[in-house]
Amino acid sequence: MIVETGHFALVLALALALAQAFIPFAGARLGDSALMGVARPAAIAQFALVALAYGALTYAHVASDFSLLNVIENSHSAKPLIYKISGVWGNHEGSMLLWVLVLSFCGALIAAFSAAMPARLRADTLAMQGLLGAAFLLFILLTSNPFARVAQAPWEGRDLNPILQDPGLAIHPPLLYLGYVGFSVVFSFAAAALIGGRIDAAWARIIRPWTLGAWLSLTLGIAMGSYWAYYTLGWGGFWFWDPVENASLMPWLAGTALVHSAAVMEKREALKIWTIFLSILAFSLSLLGTFLVRSGVLTSVHAFASDPERGVFILAILVFFIGGALALFALRAGALPVGGLFTPISREGALVVNNLLLTVCCATVVIGTLYPLALEAMTGEKISVGAPFFNTVLIPIALPLALLIPIGQMLAWKRGDLPAALQRLRAAFVAGLLALGAFGAFEGAPWLSVVAAGVAVYLVVGSLSELMQRALLRGGSPGATLARFLGLPLSAFGTAIAHAGMGLSLLGLAATGWGVENIVTMSVGNAYEVGPYRIVLTDIAPRSGPNYTETYATMDVRRDGAVVARIEPAKRFYQARKMARTEAGIATLGLGQVYAALGESHADGTVDARLYYKPLVTLIWIGALVMALGGAFSLADRRLRIGVARRASAPLPQAAE
Repeated sequence: MIVETGHFALVLALALALAQAFIPFAGARLGDSALMGVARPAAIAQFALVALAYGALTYAHVASDFSLLNVIENSHSAKPLIYKISGVWGNHEGSMLLWVLVLSFCGALIAAFSAAMPARLRADTLAMQGLLGAAFLLFILLTSNPFARVAQAPWEGRDLNPILQDPGLAIHPPLLYLGYVGFSVVFSFAAAALIGGRIDAAWARIIRPWTLGAWLSLTLGIAMGSYWAYYTLGWGGFWFWDPVENASLMPWLAGTALVHSAAVMEKREALKIWTIFLSILAFSLSLLGTFLVRSGVLTSVHAFASDPERGVFILAILVFFIGGALALFALRAGALPVGGLFTPISREGALVVNNLLLTVCCATVVIGTLYPLALEAMTGEKISVGAPFFNTVLIPIALPLALLIPIGQMLAWKRGDLPAALQRLRAAFVAGLLALGAFGAFEGAPWLSVVAAGVAVYLVVGSLSELMQRALLRGGSPGATLARFLGLPLSAFGTAIAHAGMGLSLLGLAATGWGVENIVTMSVGNAYEVGPYRIVLTDIAPRSGPNYTETYATMDVRRDGAVVARIEPAKRFYQARKMARTEAGIATLGLGQVYAALGESHADGTVDARLYYKPLVTLIWIGALVMALGGAFSLADRRLRIGVARRASAPLPQAAE
């Protein structure tokens, strides 16, 4: 009965989504406040119904209800509870239901916190959200029903893919979806603004929290996915330029450009056309990623579906929304006013260059990801575009971008003084040069890693220098300086912290050039060198888990004869799926890591293993966390929350808007 309730809730949610899409939109055209008022309760009720459906599917997984096809194919009674819950979205049908849940949640948030928003803008925005919700609910009900029953329930399920049975998968997909679907809100606001013809600084202030929230979630989601791949797949890497990995990077790059463009529009009412375009592009790339993962055109550990019917349906959604938004943009963009003017040497000018470089990076990833697929579709020829292409093209763009960031922070709005900005960055330049010399002193240091490390240190110091410069600007006592520092707006801290986080990640990436790999056949009692450490295999033994058996090795990590860590890499076998999975053994020592992954075991008691030493590798993910912290600081800036209510109020009666 609970399962049927969940299915029926989805049908009702579809009906409400259609009502939310068309009734408020008609009301906005007719100036009827009653019809426009339908949007808010419809959005909230739609979220409640989708949440009910998602709760019903979660209950079926937790209770091991094997009368459901989705539970049979993705669960097992012996599976730990956390993986029964995360297994709900560890498959195509459940992940699409999670997508719609987040989409309806965003719509409910707009409805709940939009009292000060112009009525027409709110109605059009919620109508677009309703149309998106209706499209995906229809897709679920027609092609991906998670509540499909079987005629005769088996005693046991087939278990979840072992690679997905990991705590990281309890965090990674929800964060990604908050990012992907969060950009749907910005997309809906952009479409509503184009329809209504009202695009100004108040609009930019309204979308900025949504843009920051989506960007923050996507940053954390990508970082979590990268670390999951690093320690779960057992190959010692954190990014493979897999097309499905790129599917999350593309909207992140567009969203990063949007965050900066919206700041210019809010401050100077400039870049209106470009900001609208980026609002459409960020969500369009999110939809493109959804198509790649679920259309069957890719074979990947990340990909969920291979049914062509589903792919065609998602492609139709993609064409309808992206094509419709771009057509609307083409019709209305020419009528938008230019907005505020500024000189090339200004903070706005630096942000424009920032946007251009980020857009080129995004275009590079799109081309490198889609070109092999298009070539195979047209000619049948298969080619691979991997790290050599992306590194060759992106690194020459990313390093100048990193050099520009602190300079842009030091420039004033509208008209800046470049020599003065460079002078204020003296400490950052000195720190970068010292780092360049220090890293270059290592024997065999790759020159590109040395340059990237120097730029990374410069970026960290330069990003934080702006805060100190603003605090020290007027001089005075230490107490007054501290008071000015603490009195800076949270958005200033957010900008500096996010940029410093990017520098930390860049330093971690640069340090991969000093990594050491050693592929060995290990025997008990023998020591093997990896970087400055020696790893001693002390034992190999079998062990049983709740739904798997494993062979694990105990290894001591030693330095100068002393044991500094103990790791237990393992090779697991999941009986229900008849699949094996590598469980890496990782010891974090300072900011670096020693990493071990087991290969094949031999009859003589030896075992093949990959041993790695990765200096500063943790900075890759620490930097991402710091970037997200910067986004959270900006998002918490009280001026944004107050400003929306104050500036969004319209001089005309709401019904006439």
